[in-house]
Amino acid sequence: MAKNTATLTDNETGESIELNILHPTQGPKAIDVSQLYKKTGLLTYDPGFMSTASCWSDITYLDGDQGLLEYRGYSIDQLAEKGSFMETCYLLLNGELPNKEELDSFINLVTYHTMLHEQMKRFYSGFRRDAHPMATMVGVVGALSAFYHEYMDIADEKDRYDAAILLIAKMPTIAAWSYRYANGTPFVYPNNNLSYAENFLHMMFSLPSEKYIASPIMVRALEVILITHADHEQNASTSTVRLAGSSEANPFAAIAAGIASLWGPAHGGANEAAVKMLIEISKSKEDVDYFIEKAKDKTNNFRLMGFGHRVYKSYDPRAKIIRDLCHQIIDGGLAKEEHKELLDIAMTLEKVALEDEYFVKRKLYPNVDFYSGIIFLSMGIPLNMFTVMFAMARTIGWISHWHEMMGDNKTRISRPRQLYTGKSHRDYVPLAKR
Repeated sequence: MAKNTATLTDNETGESIELNILHPTQGPKAIDVSQLYKKTGLLTYDPGFMSTASCWSDITYLDGDQGLLEYRGYSIDQLAEKGSFMETCYLLLNGELPNKEELDSFINLVTYHTMLHEQMKRFYSGFRRDAHPMATMVGVVGALSAFYHEYMDIADEKDRYDAAILLIAKMPTIAAWSYRYANGTPFVYPNNNLSYAENFLHMMFSLPSEKYIASPIMVRALEVILITHADHEQNASTSTVRLAGSSEANPFAAIAAGIASLWGPAHGGANEAAVKMLIEISKSKEDVDYFIEKAKDKTNNFRLMGFGHRVYKSYDPRAKIIRDLCHQIIDGGLAKEEHKELLDIAMTLEKVALEDEYFVKRKLYPNVDFYSGIIFLSMGIPLNMFTVMFAMARTIGWISHWHEMMGDNKTRISRPRQLYTGKSHRDYVPLAKR
């Protein structure tokens, strides 16, 4: 990166310091404040880290103002339209798109590791049947470190890569078994003759008593959802994985931490919240305009879920792709009648949001969560599995960032500072005198 400097002056003391300005290949320049506290005794203050670059990365670039998302320089539109999820996994993990021989070898490697250790079946039985599948996911993924010791030498690049492959391979099995356990249906083993997306649907919905053949449209829809959710730069869960990994925690523990972070309704749980909102509107006797006005009312706690984004200030590029998938599923006659109604409500809300001055002024465009939930419902995936689907897709992004970070010899344990606002020093008062 090319460098020039910026001068920071403390007007109280008159002291100044020259700080390097870093120039990335794309995106805003950054002031390097890594030596600021050491040289001046000053800290920076940035709640939510919205003005702070916590690391360098070659993996994903997004421009919220332009509505641009790229994996390793390739636009999400092209990858979703022309590529496969396995190609995307290879790209994120290795840095380049594979040729046919490389892709075949990568798919074989992932396919070889789709089985879970047989003793992990018993681990599932330790959960209540009504446990949220995300709780099960956090526990089972963290427990992988108790079953796969041979992949935990984080100083060994091959071990790190093998751990990444193992996580990509086993996550669909873990996710599907979380669903099967909660529903009291027998666990279904992976079928290595199926594609990644088709195999997941097979493990979710097939029964010993009848043959299951996944709809090609649904398989493709899942494939595209996996691609569009694979990575999204330094979001809360990815940053959590990096934070946990910086302490040299094993990869399974780091990914389990990322899953826990994703669980929050402000992050991965947003698609579930968006569908619940559409269901609420559908069941009410009020029209869409009523809920639009409620959303505008500052004194009302009602929020339009699935609108706006922390980073995107224009239309979420992933939302456009998922929106088209919704229509393909509806037009293909694969959605139940109640799901068609939800999509109609979604379309009405979208039209209002794109034309109403209140939403346009605040740049509250529909985001990817607004549409993905409708597709999941059409697949037969229940609400409590929505965030699990997100976790399955995002695993490749998490482990790619972890792998990148652990391969950097400048990586240090993350240790944010704070501005203390509590009481100043006080002397202890004996209990009898209080």
